[in-house]
Amino acid sequence: MKPIQVGLLGIGTVGSGVFNVLQRNHDEIRRRAGRDIAVTMVADLDEARARSVVGDQAVVVKDAREVIANPDIDVVIELIGGYGIAKALVLEAIAAGKHVVTANKALLAVHGSEIFKAAADKGVMVAYEAAVAGGIPIIKALREGLTANQIQWIAGIINGTTNFILSEMRDKGLDFDVVLKEAQRLGYAEADPTFDIEGVDAAHKVTLMSAIAFGVPVQFDKAYVEGITKLSSVDIRYAEQLGYRIKLLGITKRTDKGIELRVHPSLVPTKRLIANVEGAMNAVVVHGDAVGTTLYYGKGAGSEPTASAVIADLVDIARLEGADVAHRVPPLAFQSSTLREAGQELPVLPMADITTSYYLRMRVADEAGVLAKVTGLLAGAGISIDAVLQREADEVGGEGSTQTDLIILTHDTREGDMDKALAEIQGLPTVLAPITRIRKEELN
Repeated sequence: MKPIQVGLLGIGTVGSGVFNVLQRNHDEIRRRAGRDIAVTMVADLDEARARSVVGDQAVVVKDAREVIANPDIDVVIELIGGYGIAKALVLEAIAAGKHVVTANKALLAVHGSEIFKAAADKGVMVAYEAAVAGGIPIIKALREGLTANQIQWIAGIINGTTNFILSEMRDKGLDFDVVLKEAQRLGYAEADPTFDIEGVDAAHKVTLMSAIAFGVPVQFDKAYVEGITKLSSVDIRYAEQLGYRIKLLGITKRTDKGIELRVHPSLVPTKRLIANVEGAMNAVVVHGDAVGTTLYYGKGAGSEPTASAVIADLVDIARLEGADVAHRVPPLAFQSSTLREAGQELPVLPMADITTSYYLRMRVADEAGVLAKVTGLLAGAGISIDAVLQREADEVGGEGSTQTDLIILTHDTREGDMDKALAEIQGLPTVLAPITRIRKEELN
């Protein structure tokens, strides 16, 4: 069979990894794909850097559209990122009859429905294993390995930057701002880390997994997104004392009322494997009705881990290029004619309708009757308490302090009810600071 010729748009960290791994493992990849796969054309604004990577093994151009216009190119790999020019180039590549491989989770989470439809209409494939959790083959697991299951829930540590920050906060007892600066110095965090620390990157990824798991269109605009910027080292310490660790989780669940789609810090029991994922590593837990709970762990970013996922997509395309469209794996796992329309059958639930349990921390006056007032208001809202921890005054404000920290763990309750109860509690004169509320996920 004729070789698959690949055009690479962007040859930075991931692009250079793709080129190098394809070169190094050429024979192994050819034996698996049944044909040669070669990057024969590269587009990058920094032509000198591109040539330093590919040498004379590929044509280097500055204009990405030259790659798309080349009739010899079978597959276009988009590694530019973002929503802007990347979207235009992907749609142009599809219109030109090219298969597309991308690591661009932001693009697919926001515009995936449009892109997948364009690809289906043109009879080409769009593959995106590298868009979620780097080198972990979670997309293939959801689309193929678990296809017999009704997926019930997914919970993932899917952003290495935030996991590194939370790990350092726990290990060293430092506050968020201090650890963020260190993460930037070490290269774990970008100069502008907003997408990571505010949870947006994780929300892009869990949006894609939710669509695959439940057979719905991508619906990033309906995701609840909360980052880690307001977390305090004191809450990480208290969680540890209670047998939990705080992780930024991307969560999607199937319920009788609809789909939960949310990203936020969560207390996870220390005994769960995912609670022990440290540093910049990623992990995803998937629960299916037949298989039970499965865990996928590995590097969520980096040159060659991400390249591993990109090349796996290239091999799939090499194998399936000549297959009838109906015999290819659909991009969102379900046949397009069966995808549920957004808002029908399985709507994405607003946070007020989510049911989960909570960790609450209140800085209160150290006087009689405070606990009774707080628990009374919770009980009046139908919220039952699982555990209460009170920190002695000297641990909060020093000897003779008139303040104390009251920590409460609740049983499952509806978030809307919790919102109303917390508004009432916050109004008590004995509550001296804004209440900290962190959701708790048992993941069992």
